[in-house]
Amino acid sequence: MREVGTSARLAHFICMEIAESRARPAPVRQGQRDTGSLAERFRKTRALSLALAQPLSDADATIQSMEDASPAKWHLAHTSWFFETFLLRDRLSGYRLHDKRFPFLFNSYYEAEGQRIARFSRGLLSRPTLEEVIAFRHAVDEAMEALLGREDCAELIALGIAHEQQHQELLLTDIKHALFQNPLGPAMFASLPATAHKPGEGWSEHEGGICRIGTDFDDPGFSFDCEGPRHKVLVEPFRIANALVTNGEWDAFIADGGYETPSLWLSDGWAWVQREGIRAPLYWNEDEHFTLAGWQGRDPDAPVTHISCYEADAYAAWAGQRLPTEAEWEVSARSHDPAGGQQLDRAEAVQPAATDAMFGSGWQWTGSAYLPYPGFKAPEGAVGEYNGKFMSGQRVLKGASCATVRAHSRASYRNFFYPHQRWQFTGLRLAADA
Repeated sequence: MREVGTSARLAHFICMEIAESRARPAPVRQGQRDTGSLAERFRKTRALSLALAQPLSDADATIQSMEDASPAKWHLAHTSWFFETFLLRDRLSGYRLHDKRFPFLFNSYYEAEGQRIARFSRGLLSRPTLEEVIAFRHAVDEAMEALLGREDCAELIALGIAHEQQHQELLLTDIKHALFQNPLGPAMFASLPATAHKPGEGWSEHEGGICRIGTDFDDPGFSFDCEGPRHKVLVEPFRIANALVTNGEWDAFIADGGYETPSLWLSDGWAWVQREGIRAPLYWNEDEHFTLAGWQGRDPDAPVTHISCYEADAYAAWAGQRLPTEAEWEVSARSHDPAGGQQLDRAEAVQPAATDAMFGSGWQWTGSAYLPYPGFKAPEGAVGEYNGKFMSGQRVLKGASCATVRAHSRASYRNFFYPHQRWQFTGLRLAADA
């Protein structure tokens, strides 16, 4: 974010303060393909959120299918709460809150901003209506025009843009999970977009050695605190697949008894499979799968997604390979364009397509635990809660998905989820010792 004069350390400090806990944010670096003035990016981002929600009814936008997810209406309001709270309220003289009740409803987890509705109760917010939330957004956008040209607001505006882009991905994955609960299989969009199929093949060899991974806060662009500090790791020679595992390959795993063979599974994974009755990736049913365009036939060449880390690890064992470590993945990805691949460019029914890109299509599970890097220190006080306190029991994912806004990916970014979670577009890329 150097174009708006952002200090990387200040940026990560502020973002830790204001981002939603457990939102699983996509990277927030403004990449070389995210061009245009700050004001243009603000307007474009705000318009995309509304375009994504345009096909939804008030009922669609209100439902919450599980505690991990949030209603679409809540995402639209929360991102507006961000701009109203940290910019309009604090930076625009004479500004009055659009509705004094909204901070309680649309604050995420920020303790300093006072009490808030419990996360699992967001789906009970039948009021305000979707129409009222959209009116709130328009009022915030109109008031923000007075701040878009102010240099002293540029850092927070850039962070607010990035924050909203994170919630655009969440809006899509959360509403997909919600619509899937309906026996009618409703479609959010009329059809899936046409995609150019370019399946990857083969493997890339890496000689390993002493490698530096992570990022430093004086590097150009934005990074979260958990991505640093940059440090040395010993990487043994390895090879990594040039493509993600496909639906067709996963069909073969199922046909060979992959979900019925305990020796392939981690102990916790096998217990999860038995307890939950797991027999296929989320959203699969025979030769169809549920998409944002309703039930569709599966493309055997497209990457498999909506799998847990347990499933990814079992598949790797079945294939005689393993998951890459996050260091191996990062070393491999540095020669690839992070803004390439299939990512979110417009309001449409995103769905992974065959690709040879390192980034995009689906987040990729690694074999690495989400733990602090050597020398990591969480900021003091409440700001240290955002990433550091979640460094327990979770796995790192790398890359980006088809629902990730373009230019929101970088090699050092560390996404993280619990190993059983799979409602995001999560897939896998195999690795092996050389």
